[in-house]
Amino acid sequence: MTGVPILTIVTFLPLVGALFIIIQRGAPELVARQSRIIALWTSLITFLVSVLLWIYFDSSTARFQFEEQVEWIPAFRITYHAGIDGISLFFVLLSTLLTPICVLASWEAIHHRVKEYMVSFLVLETMMVGMFCALDFITFYVFFEGVLIPMFLIIGVWGHDRRVYAAFKFFLYTLTVSVLMLLAILAIYLQVLTTDIPTVMSTRLAPELQRWLWLAFLASFAVKVPMWPVHTWLPDAHVEAPTAGSVILAGVLLKMGGYGFLRFSIPMLPEASQYFTPLIFALSIVAIIYTSLVALAQDNMKKLIAYSSVAHMGIVTMGTFTFNQQGIQGAIFTMLSHGIVSAALFLCVGVAYDRMHTLMIDRYGGLVYRMPIYAFVFMVFTLASVGLPGTSGFVGELLSLVGAFQVSTWVAFLATTGIILGAAYMLWLYRRVIFGKLVKDDLKTIFDLTPREIAVFAPLVVLAFWMGIYPSSFLTPMSASVANLIEQYESAVSARVLPVPAVTVAER
Repeated sequence: MTGVPILTIVTFLPLVGALFIIIQRGAPELVARQSRIIALWTSLITFLVSVLLWIYFDSSTARFQFEEQVEWIPAFRITYHAGIDGISLFFVLLSTLLTPICVLASWEAIHHRVKEYMVSFLVLETMMVGMFCALDFITFYVFFEGVLIPMFLIIGVWGHDRRVYAAFKFFLYTLTVSVLMLLAILAIYLQVLTTDIPTVMSTRLAPELQRWLWLAFLASFAVKVPMWPVHTWLPDAHVEAPTAGSVILAGVLLKMGGYGFLRFSIPMLPEASQYFTPLIFALSIVAIIYTSLVALAQDNMKKLIAYSSVAHMGIVTMGTFTFNQQGIQGAIFTMLSHGIVSAALFLCVGVAYDRMHTLMIDRYGGLVYRMPIYAFVFMVFTLASVGLPGTSGFVGELLSLVGAFQVSTWVAFLATTGIILGAAYMLWLYRRVIFGKLVKDDLKTIFDLTPREIAVFAPLVVLAFWMGIYPSSFLTPMSASVANLIEQYESAVSARVLPVPAVTVAER
């Protein structure tokens, strides 16, 4: 792939499709149909091109690959610098995979402003991919914040009854704290005189400065994850967003915070990361247990899955700050698995909503008699969310808990209670919706999955089993990068604690 700007192609190809949609003219029905087709083909081609990254990726090295660097603002040494390693590779693939699935899932669900809707999703894809590829602070920040605009529109324009409230809450929560991250970036620039991320990674900052910078990054990443107690925007955003908006929100946008910890907090601020690890463990455990209990009390399907997302991301933050191979790889794997499984669960909810136009759990029951294929698909992702061996959820949670056990038995024990609670609320949801007697008259005429809906779920079912049965195909490419991250962290921390050698009289 030498000489081919494949990252730039994957990043900006969706904008080309968005431009073609914008210039469409004609009758509203014709424009809507053409917009759907262009968005689907653009996102599919983008995904196929992104698969080349995995095919040509060198798993034996921790260095950044497919690098591209062009001067952007030379006076301030700001560049367009793109590249991926084993940590960011699969997040790019996750973004490009879920976008065509979202377009296909929205094929019949969205009827008004279809043209603008498809443009929003293609712009959102560019922002997501660009953020995971960025190796310059300013470029990263532009993409990181750029994600908010199309998602704000998707929730606020095509959402449900309280969509405007949910959109503004989402936007204000995430934008406000990101200002602190911008201040941290400016502080780093004044210290290092560059915004190049690999250069900053190789620079050791003063421990006192690290702590202030780490807190500034935490404020931004914690809301994105989201961590307790700044998670309250998420249930509202999920409930009011259209199905595809919830898919992208849970599948990709929640991973931005976890990715930020791995890309910035740990390698650039290792001493501060070690200092604040007890805080992260405490917040993670509270998130895992508290939000699991809250999920048990929900009567709205989307809210239940939204709170389960907070609990799963608590496992991610816990594993990330174990600073060992199993914990960090488990955290990354859990993020990937959650991106697939939670996206599929929201799609399952969307299928039911399209037929019944309600999210209340007690309005369902006995769907297995009318929708056996749907019941099977829902079962697969319910068990994957629970962490059944053989599914993607098991591998990530197991590795995260093994990593946590090496650090603290109590942290691992308390996190395990959240997994038990997770089985309780997910199986409770499945029983109420799928099983029981088919007594409601409007459910007796409900129909099973259509061919289009089966095409939406098929790749996600395959991935859920593929990741659970053959996890090494995902763990091997990230192994070298994770090992390098841990080595950098340990060398930085050990350099701080090593005593200064005594100077002898002879040496004087």
